[in-house]
Formats: sequence, C-alpha cells, structure tokens
Amino acid sequence: MTQPASGVGFLRWDGAGGTNVCGMNHGFETLAIHAGQDPEARTGAVIPPIYQTSTYAQDAVGAPRLGYEYSRSGNPTRDTLQECLAALEAGRVGLAFASGLAAEDTLLRTVCGPGDHVVIPDDAYGGTYRLFAKVTERWGLSYTPAKVSDADAVRAAIRPGVTKVVWVETPTNPLLGIADIATLAAVAHDAGALLVVDNTFASPYLQQPIALGADVVVHSTTKYVGGHSDVVGGALVTADTELGEQLRYHQNAMGAINGPFDAWLTLRGIKTLGVRMDRHCDNAERIVAYLDGHAKVAQVLYPGLPTHPGHEVAAKQMRRFGGMISFRAAGGEEHAVEICNRARLFVLAESLGGVESLIEHPGRMTHASAAGSPLEVPSDLVRLSVGIETVEDLLADLEQALG
Repeated sequence: MTQPASGVGFLRWDGAGGTNVCGMNHGFETLAIHAGQDPEARTGAVIPPIYQTSTYAQDAVGAPRLGYEYSRSGNPTRDTLQECLAALEAGRVGLAFASGLAAEDTLLRTVCGPGDHVVIPDDAYGGTYRLFAKVTERWGLSYTPAKVSDADAVRAAIRPGVTKVVWVETPTNPLLGIADIATLAAVAHDAGALLVVDNTFASPYLQQPIALGADVVVHSTTKYVGGHSDVVGGALVTADTELGEQLRYHQNAMGAINGPFDAWLTLRGIKTLGVRMDRHCDNAERIVAYLDGHAKVAQVLYPGLPTHPGHEVAAKQMRRFGGMISFRAAGGEEHAVEICNRARLFVLAESLGGVESLIEHPGRMTHASAAGSPLEVPSDLVRLSVGIETVEDLLADLEQALG
C-alpha cells in the first residue's frame, strides 16, 4: 500500500525488477530516493509525512478511509518504507518491524511449527542463535548448525520432510563467511525448504538475494539500511506474494511493528545508502590492506582478500565486499580485549553499520550468548564496523590501539 496522499505515480514501484508504471527502469540510488515516496498530494511536500497517529476516523461503520483503521495494522509512513524496501531488494512484499529479531521471530512463526527443523549458520549472529536455542526450541522447533559456505554440509544437515528453512547469513556475523546463495537456493528447494538470507551485512546495495533465488530476505534495518545509529528496526522482503500476505497477517497478529517516526528515520537513512556503502567499502579496503600482514594481527577475515575462501563467490554475487572486518589478535584474547579498550576514534560499542566506526570483542559482547555452544566464536577475535570518517584518522587510531 502506498502513502494515501500520493500524487500522480511519479515512481511507484510495482515490484518487477525496477520498472515503474511509466515503463522505465531505474538504478538503485534512484529507487532509494523515490520508490513509494511521491510528493504528498495536498501540500506538495517532497519528503513523506510522519503519520504520528494510532487510529483513523471512519466514514461509516466498516468503511475506513483508504483501508486504514489502526496503526498496528497499517500506517502510511510504514507503508512507504515497506514499499521502498521491496523495491531495493527486488521483491514484491516488504514488511517493517520493531527490530531485526522481531522480523525473524515473525517469519519463523509464520513458516514453521512444532516438530519442524531449520538449518542455521555455524557462526550465526548471537541474537539469532539465542532466538533458536532459547525461544523457538521451547515450542518444538529444532535446528542444526552447518557451515553455510559448504553446500554439501548444508545438504547433509537437512532432514528430508522436516526441514522447512535453510537460514543463511552472507557475509556471516562475525567470521565473514560467504555462502553461495544461488547454490543454496537449489539445495533448499530440492528439499522442499525455503532459503532465508540475512542480508544485513551486505545491504541491498551490495547484494540482492532474491535475484539469486532466495525466498525471503531479512534485515536488521538498525544497521546499514538506517545507517545513523539512531533507530532500531527490522524487515522482511519476499517476491512470493502469497507468502508475503501470510507474513503481513502475522505482522499484524503478533504486533511487532515499528512506529511511524522510526519508519521515517529509516527512510531518511535509505536515501544515502548507496553513497554511504561506497565510502564504507573504500575505507574498509584501506584498513584491510593495513591489517593484513601486520605483526600484531594473526589473521584478517574479509571477503575482499583474494586469500579468503569465499572471495570468488563474493565477487560473483556482491557489488563490493562491505564495511565489516574481523581479525584475530596475535596476542590472544587479552590482546584482543586490550585493542578494543585502547581504541578511541573506533567507538567501543555493539551494533554496526552506522556512519561512525565501531570496535567490539564478539566473544564477550555481541556473541556472548553463544559461549559454550557449537557457535562459540574465537576468543581472540576483534570485529570492526568501518565508518565513513577520514580513513587516515581511522588508520592512526588502529595503529595506537594495536600498540
């Protein structure tokens, strides 16, 4: 649903590969700024309004205006965001949520039930692992970790007739493993399962999983999509209209939607996603070149390195290699913690994808929930979310932090 006060269909997205109602194809940056975001008809405002309302006047009993009754069920600002997200991911239905985990939970409760099974990455995001291990497992959903960069390992983890979802992150968080989306789509579909791809690290600017065969794309829009560390949100996008409507029903029934101001902030961030991602990648490449071979760095994990085992696949399915870097400290866990504590321009904080650079120790921070499990991350691991600051300043900060 587009915003109700829309104009004459300037660039209304129809979910068909970037084609609008005028039959023109548009690039990513154009869609990010215009898809679903026509000038508001009454005033001509070029930025979509924030419809900060919980309920809507009805013209008669059972006759809501333009279908809006209650903002959990539908809000024009959120609908604008959802239409834009669908456009950027080359999908047909986009849905926005209060957080990435709210989106994940809604998806799992829509497509899975007690007794079903899911294959997950063996280095999945700690919050995703916690959702499977501590929440959904209690109502009968089982899971098996597998190395998603190895199609044979994923195939072996599938339980015929029971596995409903193959869940993939690519790049993975925090080890930056790469999964071949097209290959895993075939593996999942052969087993009658859905392929779900968490595209948070890449963003739709660098990678479009639906075009490669994925059934559903998941985002924490808190990260690169929002891009300014000032809003929490999540999203689901699918090209399957029937599945999309099932997800929309559960979005309303479960209620984990984002508010109109959060939706508006996310839309504001999307407008600069392309230019931000280019700068994130530029800076990350310079930092990787500095860290690679550094005496106090044992290993750099970055898919842009030719030595990375997933480099060829990443080069095939990604526009560039992203702004996330992980490395292992040569001095072990205490050295890794010391590096994080010594950093100054790199802010010691969880999350990622904002304009500012962040540093963290996954084992004690974002992935602490996986400690003692098969998904436990190396204790000497440091994760960088490279921002868009002047890269020379970032390099100088890393030099003093490494000691």
